[in-house]
Amino acid sequence: MSDPNPTSNLAALRHDLRTPINHILGYSELLAEDLADQGIKNLGDLEKVQIAAKQLLGLIDSRLTDSASPALPESPKPLAEPVPEATIQAPTPTLATLAGRILVVDDHPDNRDVLAKRLQRQGHQTAQAKDGQQALEMLAASPFDLVLLDILMPTMDGTTALGHMKADPALRHIPVIMISALDEIESVVSCIEMGAEDFLPKPFNPTLLRARIGASLEKKAFRDQEQAYLHQIEETQKRLADELQEAARYVTSILPPPMEHPFSIAWAYTPSTELGGDSFGYHWIDSTHFAIYLLDVCGHGVGAALLSVAAINVLRSGSLHETDFRDPGQVLTGLNASFQMEQHNNMYFTIWYGVFDTATRTLHHASGGHPPAILLTPGEDGSNTLSEVRCPGTLIGVMPDISFESESQVIPPNARLFVYCDGAYEIKGPDGKMLDFDTDFLTFLQEHGRSPSLPDDVLAWIHSMNPDPVLDDDYSFITIDFPATS
Repeated sequence: MSDPNPTSNLAALRHDLRTPINHILGYSELLAEDLADQGIKNLGDLEKVQIAAKQLLGLIDSRLTDSASPALPESPKPLAEPVPEATIQAPTPTLATLAGRILVVDDHPDNRDVLAKRLQRQGHQTAQAKDGQQALEMLAASPFDLVLLDILMPTMDGTTALGHMKADPALRHIPVIMISALDEIESVVSCIEMGAEDFLPKPFNPTLLRARIGASLEKKAFRDQEQAYLHQIEETQKRLADELQEAARYVTSILPPPMEHPFSIAWAYTPSTELGGDSFGYHWIDSTHFAIYLLDVCGHGVGAALLSVAAINVLRSGSLHETDFRDPGQVLTGLNASFQMEQHNNMYFTIWYGVFDTATRTLHHASGGHPPAILLTPGEDGSNTLSEVRCPGTLIGVMPDISFESESQVIPPNARLFVYCDGAYEIKGPDGKMLDFDTDFLTFLQEHGRSPSLPDDVLAWIHSMNPDPVLDDDYSFITIDFPATS
């Protein structure tokens, strides 16, 4: 009966014939290197063995092919005369630039032994596995820098083992060099497509073996270094993120709590980044004078937040030299002298500062380049009137030796004051154009100004105009409800 799969049987025959010859060739090359290390130059007989082994491999590859004639092959040509003794040179062993821990996977112990010995001569550490299954177990148990993986093996072949490695996040980064005979090129191509780094044909050329292993280990070393850098960057980013969160918690912690008596004060604060340049506060200066202030530092981030906190703490502690904090003009003049931008990384800020005198119901106020506060006054007919509480003034920190002036106005009963930053209205609408202060922002305040949740309502309105969850600018908004009687 004819063989149902002659091609497969022929490949197996070639494999079985080549294996012992490869062993002879491999051991002879190792022996030649050992003799050369001892200074022995006469390698004539060993050279004959190597030539004969290579000729036999050539005969196997040329005669045992699918297209070969079934007739017996011609007698091989006589072995070539050995090279004269003076010209015979065994390969000079050279340690690889990078030494690695290499796993040799082959079902034949002599194949593993020859390859392991050659790798050890190159300075590598080696371990051996008899099939793909054992290789996967060893890879899971300890780290390796490279895997030399034979394609044809029982239990689990090299292609299957490679597939498992590339599917495992813990193993996929380990470079794999496939070991194959020349007639397994289709399998090699498939393995390269699956992610194998390279391939080595049997028998191994020492120079090619050294070069491909060196290239794979170098690439692995670069990747490991890159991963170490990425891990370091991730750790640094995590530490910075934690520190930013801690700083953000501090910035929020110094903001005053909402107030119900004798004034009803509510606010909303949302920085555009982890740390914003806005800050605000309110506190009693004495038994009859109540200060309200909001400032906005140029830019965002750590620098803006540091300057914002520094200025707010000065206002909270009343630490400006020879300054009457009941006089807003004096306060802004002192701030301008203390926070000149040349001394603060070229950063400046705007501020609205007001002091309410409960005895006279008078609001004294000054502005350093800040948007005007808005006063909502109820009419007798139930309507509401909006008016700007504005006092012209330049930016804080831009010009030295500037004096700021204060203005005053009486606050009617049941009035509501809005103090805010420019992030409350300098936003882009659905058409991409900037909203108008009068026709958009003031109209919204006119319609919703009495809402008990107005600070949050304005923020929701901003998001309805621009649904991006990240704001273009910091958002701060305060409402102060003055009672009918002080």
